[in-house]
Amino acid sequence: MAGLTAALALQEWASVTVIERESQLGYHASGRSAALFSESYGNAMVRALSRASREALETGGYFEHKRAALHFGGPDDGEAIDRFALEAQALLPTIRRLSAAEVGKLVPVFGERMTCGGVYEPDAMDIDTGKIVQESASAFRALGGQIRTGEEVVRIEPDGEGLRVETTAGVYETDTVVNAAGAWADVVAERAGLTGIGLAPKRRTAFIFDAPGHDVRNWPLVVDIHERFYFKPDAGRLIGSLADETDSPPCDAYPEDIDVAIAVDRIEQATGLSIGRPQSPWAGLRTFAPDGTPVAGADPRLPRFFWLAGQGGYGFQVSFALARLTSALLRDAAVPGDLAAFGVEREALAPDRFIATEGGRQAG
Repeated sequence: MAGLTAALALQEWASVTVIERESQLGYHASGRSAALFSESYGNAMVRALSRASREALETGGYFEHKRAALHFGGPDDGEAIDRFALEAQALLPTIRRLSAAEVGKLVPVFGERMTCGGVYEPDAMDIDTGKIVQESASAFRALGGQIRTGEEVVRIEPDGEGLRVETTAGVYETDTVVNAAGAWADVVAERAGLTGIGLAPKRRTAFIFDAPGHDVRNWPLVVDIHERFYFKPDAGRLIGSLADETDSPPCDAYPEDIDVAIAVDRIEQATGLSIGRPQSPWAGLRTFAPDGTPVAGADPRLPRFFWLAGQGGYGFQVSFALARLTSALLRDAAVPGDLAAFGVEREALAPDRFIATEGGRQAG
């Protein structure tokens, strides 16, 4: 998603080719997203990028449903819920601290003795992720952009003032490479002769289950305050997850039975539901920079090699802002004023923060 939205923004003033190693767009993380927009999710910079992306998501018609989100606390989590409520309300005045009774009324599987209450974000939204991918690709092609699927980058080398990109299908000469390879971004950097910046792919597992006797369609997303599990309505059923962040190499991620079993147990213990055997488990990789903040900026070690990576679990809700930032930075322009007003800072996103220096020179 990061690469496709950036390509669309860049194609407005440049000639862009998207190289995708899989046979289809959005095969990995972008096709396995929980598809929720939440302005209280992530660290301060992620929240700034999310707020800066909201208008594009709204005007594009990419919000499906006003889902709402509930951070749930167990009986002994009162202090943690209170702290999170104060922090979130400072950012979003619409957020409310709910009592145990209010939580039970909102999500009736929670009895009053099961919870200390929760933090409710009424304006969290479901995102139509498939629509974003399809429409971004169509708009990009309509502007003359090229998409090459089934090609893997083999080598990137300096070529005069630009770069030479060798793939499994051919060679490209370009002014600039934007490295938006998700879990493979460090791998692509290594193929350009650079050390990686410490990006960490993390596996997250999910599955489908039912809540017999309950109409779940208007329930919010429910996430444990300690992020030990979450569940979210989907087409009259529920998506459940361990909310795990398990280290993984870049790969086509598959669910682990133990992760599914632990998630089922935690949801059952918290709610009293009897899930039984969940259905259709899947897994995806969410790739994080060491400080949890996305990376966007030129690599000082190789001119015209630009990083756009580390979106973690926030890709769809931050990509439109990151795309505009990428377009500005590649034209040597300032951060767009509206993004800056939300708190988006060039230095906080730059890859320089992870690149060691030796004797004042960048280490490669």
